[in-house]
Amino acid sequence: MFFKLATKSLSSRRGSVLLTVIAMSVSVYALLGVDHIRSQTKDSFHSTVSGIDLIVGARTGSLNLLLYSVFRIGNPTNNIDWHTYKSIISDPKVGWAIPIALGDSHQGYRVVGTSRDYFEHFSFGNKQKLEFAQGNSFKRVFDVVLGSEVAKKLNYTIGKKIILAHGLGKTSFSLHDDNPFTVVGILRPTGTPVDQSLQVSLEGIEAIHFNSPGSMENSSLENPSTQLLYEPEKITAFMLGLNSRLATFSVQRSINDSPLEPLTAILPGVALSELWQMMGILENTLRLISGLILVAALLGLTAMMLASVRERQREIYLLRVIGAPPVFLFLLIQLEALLVSVASILIGGAGLTLSLNAANDFLSYNYGLHIDALIFSEGSIHYALLVISATALAAAIPALAVYQSAKAK
Repeated sequence: MFFKLATKSLSSRRGSVLLTVIAMSVSVYALLGVDHIRSQTKDSFHSTVSGIDLIVGARTGSLNLLLYSVFRIGNPTNNIDWHTYKSIISDPKVGWAIPIALGDSHQGYRVVGTSRDYFEHFSFGNKQKLEFAQGNSFKRVFDVVLGSEVAKKLNYTIGKKIILAHGLGKTSFSLHDDNPFTVVGILRPTGTPVDQSLQVSLEGIEAIHFNSPGSMENSSLENPSTQLLYEPEKITAFMLGLNSRLATFSVQRSINDSPLEPLTAILPGVALSELWQMMGILENTLRLISGLILVAALLGLTAMMLASVRERQREIYLLRVIGAPPVFLFLLIQLEALLVSVASILIGGAGLTLSLNAANDFLSYNYGLHIDALIFSEGSIHYALLVISATALAAAIPALAVYQSAKAK
């Protein structure tokens, strides 16, 4: 009866209650959305690369190097001479290396020039290796391997001929149309920028830029003469795996002090932590804004219930006549507020889930972020309890007013 009485009372004031529910739903949506996207983005960033000891590029800031080499955001300050790269990887402390050449694109997606070591040694998440959904790695000069999102969005399959473009824009007037590439492999989804990339050989990058059209053949990458003919002059960056993690700092120091040319070597984990610390200010600002929205909604709830107290003097009088104690009326007001709060949490959570489902492709395509639409987590439960507790606290003001009014009668 207690619950039924509360719902009937809310139903009799459905107009003002509905507006209050909408206001609180928006605040819950913002509060849960900021926390969920923050945690998902952080997980996505930290799972982008793993198992790599050092990333090396031309002299620049650590964050800039991390962003363009791993996240494909921004541009390098300079390139690295191929002979410098060969000299560094000849160090016995180096176990393997992945060269990277950037600067071309296809339909707005980045093209990554690299070696086949990329598919063998590059890891993401919890040291997960890249896997092929279809086909295999490039074996000839003009072979290309697609990330899962590229293949899905452009509807490309094995054997498709594609033209690369110079530059990074979606529209380019500098096409390498004399030398089409053939799709030979499609990678499984990784939830990282790899999904939005096209991988080609360094020899392929060199061939389309520095050889005259018609003089090239799509020859095997195993052919020594092909390797010699298409040996790159420059690369953008490279990743290193060391034989011993203990040698990381000594190798980093020797690269940073290299007499060959100005270089920067960074530890990916440290650079990721620096990146997230920089984003902490934005994160806290968003939390503050969402918190203020919640406070405003709770003040609206309090004002609505205080206004309703005056309208319900007759109702309170009748309840007192039939024997309802003041505590009963206090708890009735609290229950009504909690019902509004729970409804707002459910509506705000459902709206956030639908929004994330709808925006998933947009976030993945434009920002390389894969945000899980499942918002139920330890953090979201804590925020839901916070909203309920704050609602009970805000409702205490009109509830006490009713309690005092009932005691006076």
